[in-house]
Amino acid sequence: MRASKDVLDVWRRFDDFPMETITKAWYSQVDAVPKQRSIELMRLHREQYGTSGNCFDLAIWLIDEFRQQELHSYAILTPHSHVAVVAVSGEGKKYLCDLGDQWIEPIRIDADDEAYTEQFLDGFFPGAAVKLNVQPDHLEVHYKRPNGKTSGQTFYLRPASEAELFAAAEKAQRTLRRPLVEKRLFLPEQVAHWEFDADKSFVSYQDGREEESQLDSIEAWAERISGRSGIAEDVLRQALRIYAERSQ
Repeated sequence: MRASKDVLDVWRRFDDFPMETITKAWYSQVDAVPKQRSIELMRLHREQYGTSGNCFDLAIWLIDEFRQQELHSYAILTPHSHVAVVAVSGEGKKYLCDLGDQWIEPIRIDADDEAYTEQFLDGFFPGAAVKLNVQPDHLEVHYKRPNGKTSGQTFYLRPASEAELFAAAEKAQRTLRRPLVEKRLFLPEQVAHWEFDADKSFVSYQDGREEESQLDSIEAWAERISGRSGIAEDVLRQALRIYAERSQ
Protein backbone atom coordinates (compact mmCIF):
# COMPACT_ATOMS: atom_id res chain seq x y z
CA MET A 1 0.00 0.00 0.00
CA ARG A 2 2.98 2.33 0.51
CA ALA A 3 4.19 4.18 -2.55
CA SER A 4 7.02 2.78 -4.63
CA LYS A 5 10.29 4.70 -4.64
CA ASP A 6 9.87 6.08 -8.16
CA VAL A 7 6.47 7.59 -7.31
CA LEU A 8 7.55 8.77 -3.87
CA ASP A 9 10.67 10.49 -5.19
CA VAL A 10 8.53 12.76 -7.37
CA TRP A 11 5.93 13.31 -4.64
CA ARG A 12 8.60 14.43 -2.16
CA ARG A 13 9.47 17.38 -4.41
CA PHE A 14 6.24 18.96 -3.19
CA ASP A 15 6.73 18.43 0.56
CA ASP A 16 7.14 22.16 1.18
CA PHE A 17 4.26 23.24 -1.10
CA PRO A 18 1.12 24.56 0.56
CA MET A 19 -2.28 24.19 -1.02
CA GLU A 20 -3.78 27.65 -1.22
CA THR A 21 -6.48 29.76 -2.82
CA ILE A 22 -4.44 32.93 -2.24
CA THR A 23 -2.80 32.87 -5.65
CA LYS A 24 -6.00 32.79 -7.67
CA ALA A 25 -7.35 35.87 -5.86
CA TRP A 26 -4.04 37.67 -6.31
CA TYR A 27 -3.80 36.60 -9.97
CA SER A 28 -7.40 37.68 -10.62
CA GLN A 29 -6.06 41.24 -10.72
CA VAL A 30 -3.95 40.40 -13.77
CA ASP A 31 -5.59 40.96 -17.13
CA ALA A 32 -4.79 37.51 -18.44
CA VAL A 33 -6.71 34.71 -20.14
CA PRO A 34 -6.78 31.87 -19.28
CA LYS A 35 -6.73 32.17 -15.50
CA GLN A 36 -5.26 28.68 -15.15
CA ARG A 37 -1.55 29.44 -15.12
CA SER A 38 1.00 27.55 -17.15
CA ILE A 39 3.51 25.35 -15.36
CA GLU A 40 6.26 27.79 -16.31
CA LEU A 41 4.36 30.67 -14.71
CA MET A 42 3.59 28.63 -11.60
CA ARG A 43 7.29 27.88 -11.20
CA LEU A 44 8.18 31.54 -11.67
CA HIS A 45 5.61 32.70 -9.13
CA ARG A 46 6.87 30.15 -6.62
CA GLU A 47 10.43 31.39 -7.03
CA GLN A 48 9.39 35.03 -6.73
CA TYR A 49 6.58 34.92 -4.16
CA GLY A 50 6.57 31.47 -2.52
CA THR A 51 3.12 30.65 -3.93
CA SER A 52 1.99 27.24 -5.16
CA GLY A 53 -1.73 27.17 -5.93
CA ASN A 54 -4.98 25.31 -5.50
CA CYS A 55 -5.66 21.62 -6.13
CA PHE A 56 -5.75 22.11 -9.92
CA ASP A 57 -2.45 23.97 -10.00
CA LEU A 58 -0.82 21.26 -7.91
CA ALA A 59 -2.29 18.39 -9.93
CA ILE A 60 -1.19 19.87 -13.26
CA TRP A 61 2.27 20.56 -11.87
CA LEU A 62 2.57 17.07 -10.34
CA ILE A 63 1.56 15.38 -13.61
CA ASP A 64 4.28 17.33 -15.40
CA GLU A 65 6.88 16.18 -12.86
CA PHE A 66 5.82 12.55 -13.30
CA ARG A 67 6.03 12.88 -17.08
CA GLN A 68 9.56 14.21 -16.81
CA GLN A 69 10.44 10.98 -15.01
CA GLU A 70 8.60 8.96 -17.71
CA LEU A 71 5.96 7.78 -15.24
CA HIS A 72 2.39 7.59 -16.52
CA SER A 73 -0.07 9.72 -14.56
CA TYR A 74 -3.45 11.32 -15.05
CA ALA A 75 -6.01 13.50 -13.28
CA ILE A 76 -9.18 12.21 -11.62
CA LEU A 77 -12.04 14.49 -10.60
CA THR A 78 -14.67 14.55 -7.88
CA PRO A 79 -18.27 15.74 -8.26
CA HIS A 80 -17.38 18.84 -6.22
CA SER A 81 -14.55 20.67 -8.00
CA HIS A 82 -11.62 18.76 -6.53
CA VAL A 83 -8.88 16.97 -8.44
CA ALA A 84 -6.15 14.49 -7.61
CA VAL A 85 -3.60 12.49 -9.60
CA VAL A 86 -3.20 8.79 -10.20
CA ALA A 87 0.42 7.81 -10.78
CA VAL A 88 1.43 4.45 -12.23
CA SER A 89 4.73 3.12 -10.93
CA GLY A 90 7.31 1.39 -13.06
CA GLU A 91 5.88 -1.89 -11.74
CA GLY A 92 2.41 -0.95 -12.98
CA LYS A 93 0.87 -0.22 -9.57
CA LYS A 94 -1.55 2.71 -9.24
CA TYR A 95 -1.32 5.31 -6.48
CA LEU A 96 -3.64 8.12 -5.45
CA CYS A 97 -1.61 11.34 -5.15
CA ASP A 98 -3.63 14.16 -3.59
CA LEU A 99 -1.60 17.31 -2.99
CA GLY A 100 -4.78 19.37 -2.99
CA ASP A 101 -5.81 17.78 0.31
CA GLN A 102 -2.18 17.68 1.49
CA TRP A 103 -1.91 13.91 1.96
CA ILE A 104 1.30 12.78 3.65
CA GLU A 105 2.11 10.32 0.89
CA PRO A 106 0.44 8.49 -2.02
CA ILE A 107 -1.60 5.36 -1.33
CA ARG A 108 -2.08 2.34 -3.57
CA ILE A 109 -5.53 2.03 -5.16
CA ASP A 110 -5.31 -1.07 -7.34
CA ALA A 111 -8.68 -2.80 -7.21
CA ASP A 112 -7.06 -6.21 -6.66
CA ASP A 113 -5.44 -5.09 -3.40
CA GLU A 114 -8.21 -5.26 -0.81
CA ALA A 115 -6.11 -5.93 2.25
CA TYR A 116 -6.26 -2.36 3.52
CA THR A 117 -9.82 -1.37 2.59
CA GLU A 118 -11.48 -2.77 5.72
CA GLN A 119 -9.67 -0.72 8.33
CA PHE A 120 -8.67 2.88 8.96
CA LEU A 121 -4.95 3.48 8.48
CA ASP A 122 -2.66 6.10 9.99
CA GLY A 123 0.28 7.71 8.25
CA PHE A 124 -1.33 8.72 4.97
CA PHE A 125 -3.36 11.80 5.90
CA PRO A 126 -2.28 14.44 8.46
CA GLY A 127 -4.53 14.51 11.50
CA ALA A 128 -6.81 11.67 10.36
CA ALA A 129 -6.90 7.98 9.52
CA VAL A 130 -8.12 6.87 6.08
CA LYS A 131 -9.98 3.92 4.62
CA LEU A 132 -10.46 3.22 0.91
CA ASN A 133 -13.23 1.56 -1.03
CA VAL A 134 -12.10 0.89 -4.60
CA GLN A 135 -14.87 0.26 -7.11
CA PRO A 136 -14.55 -0.33 -10.88
CA ASP A 137 -15.53 3.25 -11.75
CA HIS A 138 -14.99 5.24 -8.57
CA LEU A 139 -12.94 5.49 -5.41
CA GLU A 140 -14.42 6.28 -2.00
CA VAL A 141 -12.09 7.75 0.61
CA HIS A 142 -13.22 7.81 4.24
CA TYR A 143 -11.52 9.97 6.87
CA LYS A 144 -11.72 9.54 10.65
CA ARG A 145 -10.56 12.30 12.99
CA PRO A 146 -9.24 11.77 16.54
CA ASN A 147 -12.60 12.94 17.95
CA GLY A 148 -14.36 10.14 16.04
CA LYS A 149 -15.85 12.42 13.38
CA THR A 150 -15.89 10.84 9.93
CA SER A 151 -16.20 12.31 6.45
CA GLY A 152 -15.78 11.06 2.91
CA GLN A 153 -14.94 11.94 -0.67
CA THR A 154 -15.59 10.21 -3.98
CA PHE A 155 -13.34 10.30 -7.05
CA TYR A 156 -14.31 9.21 -10.54
CA LEU A 157 -11.58 6.80 -11.60
CA ARG A 158 -11.96 7.49 -15.32
CA PRO A 159 -8.92 9.53 -16.39
CA ALA A 160 -9.89 13.12 -17.12
CA SER A 161 -8.90 14.24 -20.59
CA GLU A 162 -6.66 17.27 -20.88
CA ALA A 163 -9.63 19.29 -22.14
CA GLU A 164 -11.76 18.20 -19.16
CA LEU A 165 -8.96 18.93 -16.71
CA PHE A 166 -8.27 22.42 -18.00
CA ALA A 167 -11.95 23.30 -18.31
CA ALA A 168 -12.51 22.34 -14.67
CA ALA A 169 -9.32 24.14 -13.67
CA GLU A 170 -10.33 27.34 -15.45
CA LYS A 171 -13.73 27.30 -13.74
CA ALA A 172 -12.10 26.80 -10.34
CA GLN A 173 -9.59 29.61 -10.90
CA ARG A 174 -12.43 32.02 -11.67
CA THR A 175 -14.42 31.04 -8.57
CA LEU A 176 -13.45 32.99 -5.45
CA ARG A 177 -15.21 31.63 -2.36
CA ARG A 178 -12.93 32.10 0.65
CA PRO A 179 -9.22 32.29 1.46
CA LEU A 180 -7.78 28.90 2.33
CA VAL A 181 -4.20 27.80 3.03
CA GLU A 182 -3.17 24.30 4.08
CA LYS A 183 0.37 23.17 4.85
CA ARG A 184 1.87 19.93 6.08
CA LEU A 185 4.16 20.32 9.08
CA PHE A 186 6.91 17.70 9.17
CA LEU A 187 7.56 17.34 12.89
CA PRO A 188 10.02 14.87 14.47
CA GLU A 189 7.26 12.55 15.72
CA GLN A 190 4.52 13.02 13.10
CA VAL A 191 3.26 15.01 10.13
CA ALA A 192 0.70 17.58 11.28
CA HIS A 193 -1.58 19.78 9.21
CA TRP A 194 -1.79 23.56 9.55
CA GLU A 195 -4.81 25.31 8.08
CA PHE A 196 -6.04 28.86 7.64
CA ASP A 197 -9.70 28.98 6.70
CA ALA A 198 -11.31 32.41 6.24
CA ASP A 199 -10.94 33.84 9.75
CA LYS A 200 -9.32 31.13 11.85
CA SER A 201 -6.23 28.94 11.89
CA PHE A 202 -5.43 25.68 13.61
CA VAL A 203 -3.11 22.67 13.61
CA SER A 204 -4.43 19.11 13.33
CA TYR A 205 -2.33 16.46 15.07
CA GLN A 206 -2.87 12.72 15.28
CA ASP A 207 -4.37 13.18 18.75
CA GLY A 208 -6.53 16.23 18.10
CA ARG A 209 -6.80 19.82 16.91
CA GLU A 210 -5.15 22.91 18.41
CA GLU A 211 -6.76 26.29 17.69
CA GLU A 212 -4.49 29.29 17.23
CA SER A 213 -5.26 32.73 18.62
CA GLN A 214 -7.60 34.97 16.65
CA LEU A 215 -6.19 37.97 14.79
CA ASP A 216 -7.97 41.20 13.94
CA SER A 217 -6.26 42.59 10.85
CA ILE A 218 -5.27 41.56 7.35
CA GLU A 219 -1.70 42.58 8.12
CA ALA A 220 -1.53 40.27 11.14
CA TRP A 221 -3.04 37.36 9.22
CA ALA A 222 -0.63 37.93 6.32
CA GLU A 223 2.31 37.76 8.72
CA ARG A 224 1.09 34.53 10.35
CA ILE A 225 0.21 32.81 7.06
CA SER A 226 3.52 33.83 5.52
CA GLY A 227 5.40 32.37 8.47
CA ARG A 228 3.59 29.05 8.08
CA SER A 229 3.44 28.80 4.28
CA GLY A 230 6.31 30.85 2.86
CA ILE A 231 3.98 32.97 0.71
CA ALA A 232 5.10 36.59 0.41
CA GLU A 233 3.25 38.92 2.77
CA ASP A 234 2.47 41.45 0.03
CA VAL A 235 0.74 38.76 -2.06
CA LEU A 236 -1.21 37.65 1.00
CA ARG A 237 -2.32 41.17 1.87
CA GLN A 238 -3.57 41.79 -1.67
CA ALA A 239 -5.44 38.49 -1.83
CA LEU A 240 -6.99 38.80 1.63
CA ARG A 241 -8.27 42.29 0.77
CA ILE A 242 -9.91 40.92 -2.39
CA TYR A 243 -11.67 38.18 -0.40
CA ALA A 244 -12.70 40.67 2.28
CA GLU A 245 -14.22 43.01 -0.33
CA ARG A 246 -16.16 40.15 -1.92
CA SER A 247 -17.65 39.11 1.42
CA GLN A 248 -19.08 42.55 2.16
